[in-house]
Amino acid sequence: MKLPIRLLAAALPLLLAACVHKEAVRPQPKADYAVLLNEQRAREHLLATTDHWVLQGKIGVSGEVNGKKEGGSGTLTWTQNGQSYEFVVRGPVGSKSFKLTVTPEGATLEGLEGGPQRSPDVESLVQNTLGWQVPFRNLRAWVLGTRADSGPAELKFGDQGLPVTLTQDSWTVAYPGWDTKREPALPTKVFASSATSSVRLSIESWTIQ
Repeated sequence: MKLPIRLLAAALPLLLAACVHKEAVRPQPKADYAVLLNEQRAREHLLATTDHWVLQGKIGVSGEVNGKKEGGSGTLTWTQNGQSYEFVVRGPVGSKSFKLTVTPEGATLEGLEGGPQRSPDVESLVQNTLGWQVPFRNLRAWVLGTRADSGPAELKFGDQGLPVTLTQDSWTVAYPGWDTKREPALPTKVFASSATSSVRLSIESWTIQ
C-alpha cells in the first residue's frame, strides 16, 4: 500500500530527526577521575624507589625577589643519587654558570665569584646568591610527574590519562609533554609557577640507573 504524498512529507522530518538522533548518541568513553587517580598512585608507587637518575635539558628561572626581577637560563644536568643530588647549570657566554651540590647535611654552591657558598638550606642559599626562587624540596617529585610528600595536592588529567597540572604548596606545575614510550611515563616538560616566580624545565633525556 502506498502512503499519500502529504503523509510522507509530514513523516519525513520525523524520520530524519530519528536518524540524526541515533547517530548523535555515541558518547566517547571518558575515564573516571577515581580510575585516573588510582593509575597515578600506581605510577607514584613505581617511581617511589627511583632515586638514581640523570636528567639533561634546559632550565629557565624568572621572578621577583625583594622587589627586583631576577632570572636566568642555561643547560642543566641534574644527577640524583639517593637523598643527594647535583645541579650543574651552564649559562650562555657571560652569564652565570654554577654547580650546586645538595646532601642531607646541607648545600654547596660553586662557580661564582667569592668562592664556594654553603648553607644548611638549599632554597635560601640559591635565592640569596643567585636571586632564583626554586622549590627544590618538592621539585624532585614534581619533575617525575608525582606529588611531593609536603601536603595536599590537586591533580588534573589530560587525554592520555597523565597529569596536565599539579597544584601543591602554592605552586602550579604544568606538564605540556610526556615521554609515553617509557614505563612508567616521564615528563619531557615541567613548568612550575607561583605568584612570584616560575621555573621551566625542558627535558631532553632521562637516564634511569
